[in-house]
Amino acid sequence: MATRLRTGLARLKIDLTPWRGSRDFRILVVAGSVFFLGGMVGYVALPFQLYQLTGSNFAVGAMGLVTIVPLVVFGLYGGALADHVDRRKMLIATGIAQALICAVMLTNSLLANPQVWLIYVCGGLNAIATSLQRPSREALFPRVVKHDEMAAAVALTSVTMQVGQLAGPALGGVLVSTAGVTWAFAIELTGLVIATLLYARLRSYKTSEHSKPPSLRGIGEGIVYAYRRKDLLATYLVDMVGMFMAMPIVLFPAFATDILKEPKLLGLLYSAEAIGAMCASLTSGWAKRVHHQGRAVVLATIVWGASVGIAGVAPNIWFAIGFFAIAGGADMVSVLFRSVIWNQTIPDEMRGRLAGIEMLGYSLGPLGGQARSGLVADLTSVRFAIVSGGALCVVGVVGTAAWLREFWRYDARTDEHAVRERDLRTGVGTGGTEPNPT
Repeated sequence: MATRLRTGLARLKIDLTPWRGSRDFRILVVAGSVFFLGGMVGYVALPFQLYQLTGSNFAVGAMGLVTIVPLVVFGLYGGALADHVDRRKMLIATGIAQALICAVMLTNSLLANPQVWLIYVCGGLNAIATSLQRPSREALFPRVVKHDEMAAAVALTSVTMQVGQLAGPALGGVLVSTAGVTWAFAIELTGLVIATLLYARLRSYKTSEHSKPPSLRGIGEGIVYAYRRKDLLATYLVDMVGMFMAMPIVLFPAFATDILKEPKLLGLLYSAEAIGAMCASLTSGWAKRVHHQGRAVVLATIVWGASVGIAGVAPNIWFAIGFFAIAGGADMVSVLFRSVIWNQTIPDEMRGRLAGIEMLGYSLGPLGGQARSGLVADLTSVRFAIVSGGALCVVGVVGTAAWLREFWRYDARTDEHAVRERDLRTGVGTGGTEPNPT
């Protein structure tokens, strides 16, 4: 009995194989951790400064309007660029650009009268730099780890992001309320500089011999490829349905203050999903034995929606925190298997463009979901907005899975795209090996 228990616990333990086996994976993880932690500190400081200077909630929300167009346009362009240029050089160039933008923000905060217009300009420019950088970073991961280690690599990367989600806002909140926004921007700048220096230590990786210069036609080819691959299309649609229907974060202040009467515990509501996601990541050793990854995504997203809906009827805040944590864990499972499908089946010459499309899904679904939640809450009630969103998420995901049946039947062992990429990376029939950096 004790032996079985130890074996079971060992299977849950997070797999550290990619960390031990790949120097460049370690660099990407550490650089991403530093970058994300600093970025989350700045994420708190920027809206705080805007509100201090304007006293307007609309002025704070307007930053989202400033950034959405750059995210769409340069996300797609950045994906096409990532398929043509050295991805390491893209990380370095965009890292330098982000550091310069942050330096301007820091300098502006030191002025006797900081300029509001400059904050918006920097926000827009930073959205451009981020949109150009992320596809290259995402497309580089499959090049630095082995094909069958992708689930473990995604889980390890996710843990570092979750640490940043928990620690970054907390540190940022302390800094802006005590030392001021200047110190918060200084921490963000330090993180950007360190991350960029780490990116410079990466090896160079050859671009595919089939790569083409960025163009509207090339971007269109990526979109068409994603549409024709119903398994890929389903990963985007299931996530967008889940986030659009069941995204309650914008309602947390009202939920904690007016409904649950616990405004002092609002921060725990914001942290609950990250805590659940971290628990799922740290116990993700089982994921490498799952081959029907499409089913895992569908079921995890259904659990996400159901948990959010149940949290909406919570009699007290601890009940809500518990179910939001379950929702966060389920979302992490969905992210894990969607990422594995992307990284194990998309050809290298298309990874940048598909990463750009993925980034749009990550961005637009939650943004639309927050707008939906706020509108429904104003028309009805906060509880109804949360509960109905969870229910609509479950119905929408089931409908999407029924429409795209190929996704439910997806099996990594037999899928033609997964088999092709696995054979290419292991050199089956070619006498080659896993792709190596130059």
